[in-house]
Amino acid sequence: MLRKLLGGLFQSGDRKPDQVVAAEAVEYREYLIVSQPESQGGQYRVSGVIRKPAADGDDREFRFERSDLCPSREACDALMIQKAQRFIDEMGEEMFASH
Repeated sequence: MLRKLLGGLFQSGDRKPDQVVAAEAVEYREYLIVSQPESQGGQYRVSGVIRKPAADGDDREFRFERSDLCPSREACDALMIQKAQRFIDEMGEEMFASH
């Protein structure tokens, strides 16, 4: 157990968490929310994208990352959608301002 703890502290920063297959997009107020949780130590980190489809095909995309961890994929997908909806309500088009 101590080896696992110390190994986690001294691992190379190049190692990325395992990416999980993206969930089906959920529509919300003209945006698409796609949950793409990252598997980390048997749990799932809230992660994904928020897209705004455009008529000309030039969709805008915002990478949505949170520190929340969930014990199951289903719980993570649900939390991603909930947090992304709140973010959309608060930020709207401003989320794309820095991109």
